Amino acid sequence: MAAQPQSPVDLDSDSEPFDLLRVPGIGRLLSWRHSRTLLQIPPLILGAIMIVHGFFGPSLAPKNLATTLGWVQFRGVLVLVLLCAGNFFCFACPFMLVRDAARRFFHPVLNWPRRLRNKWLSVGLFVALLFCYELFGLWSSPWWTAWLIVAYFAGALAIDSVFKHASFCKFVCPIGQFNFVASLISPLEVKVRDKGVCSACSTKDCIKGRYASGPELVVIQSASNQRDLIQRGCELALFQPLKSGNMDCTFCLDCVHACPHDNVGIVSSSADGGMAVDLVRSGIGRFSRRKDIAALVTVFTFGALMNAFGMVSPVYALEARMSRALHVRNPAPALGLIFCVVLIVLPALLLGLAAWVTKAWSGSQLALLPLAVRYSYGLVPLGFGIWLAHYGYHFLTGMLTVIPVIQSAVASLGYPLLGEPRWRLTGIPVRIVQPLEVGILVLALAASLILIHRLAEEDSGDDVRRAFAPWVAVGILVWCAALWLILQPMDMRGTLMAG
Repeated sequence: MAAQPQSPVDLDSDSEPFDLLRVPGIGRLLSWRHSRTLLQIPPLILGAIMIVHGFFGPSLAPKNLATTLGWVQFRGVLVLVLLCAGNFFCFACPFMLVRDAARRFFHPVLNWPRRLRNKWLSVGLFVALLFCYELFGLWSSPWWTAWLIVAYFAGALAIDSVFKHASFCKFVCPIGQFNFVASLISPLEVKVRDKGVCSACSTKDCIKGRYASGPELVVIQSASNQRDLIQRGCELALFQPLKSGNMDCTFCLDCVHACPHDNVGIVSSSADGGMAVDLVRSGIGRFSRRKDIAALVTVFTFGALMNAFGMVSPVYALEARMSRALHVRNPAPALGLIFCVVLIVLPALLLGLAAWVTKAWSGSQLALLPLAVRYSYGLVPLGFGIWLAHYGYHFLTGMLTVIPVIQSAVASLGYPLLGEPRWRLTGIPVRIVQPLEVGILVLALAASLILIHRLAEEDSGDDVRRAFAPWVAVGILVWCAALWLILQPMDMRGTLMAG
């Protein structure tokens, strides 16, 4: 096996990398200490409107802001921002704004339990969210959607009022985990500009924070010295000089504001998010040893198939046959069995078989589980491509549906300032969007194959083809399933176009 580097290396070319914080206007805005708060306020207001309209507005989902914005607009914009920039949705997260306000009164003193300092809880919550979305038809219920938003605010507030740092973001939040995995292939990441500057830095403010009394006088951050804190450091335990990639990074920019040397930027990243090289990453360790993150990646990829599968007609026939076979009327057992097959049995068979063939053909010294963990990251681009094609389909075909909903909501207040709702507004025709979906899947497969090839080169030395071939087969099988799904007639959930 090829030797592994022991610390992050600069994978960029010799040319000056792009730095978003150096762009006039937007760079100055993001470098402002209160930029995050400023950009969290609009989502907070929007979230409050969605909650109120979800509880008290029309019960028909296509006419309610909670379901239209939540399940059509938000998800489409989310994947597009992740693709084009990075994890800026976590940056503008309104849940953290409420949490920070609460911490003026509640000072957490506990550390997150050591046994839970992994992704297993968040993986379970991610699966639970996908399952509840299908079982309870969340897209069709403004009331339940509003309660989900309330639960998110309450969860973030409760957990981070008891536990220090950003425990909710790092170990609990399902949306955050989705963003972490997806942003591995984003074009930007928060990282240091010059590692030489960090080598000469003695204060390590990017991780410790800056204090009025000076870092040498502050040993342990506690409730008693909170008022001495000028700028907190990274709450997700990502030490910038040793950070690589976007996993666990919320783009909060605390490290940017804390660094006294102006040495942290939002810089262009490598095309594979650094996943091909098995680095020791600050706050994470080696990807090859993180079975929990590999499980998150696997659920992310196969969950994309499951979420799309739940919206095509064959799944309804399958659920009906399974319910009859199980002699039950409640759809939960049949749906639960489908989830188990798609998210547990199928990935275990595919990844396990590919790892066994890789070991047999290439003579790898790794055991089967470490091999499966290592190569599972090669599916990230393909998994993201499936989410992008799926969410992009709903967003593009229903992008204008929010206009009449807003018109109707304003008119319901007694002020029809925006005119009569134009319920016929939809979006781009399906015949145009579907070829775009196919193109996205083709590019996603190509990106995954390139990443898998780099993994094989890194791990197998000269015997690349034998390690590469089994994972190519896995990628193509997943891609074929995704292609079949997007070519099926799909429910237009959350819009008046729904069948």
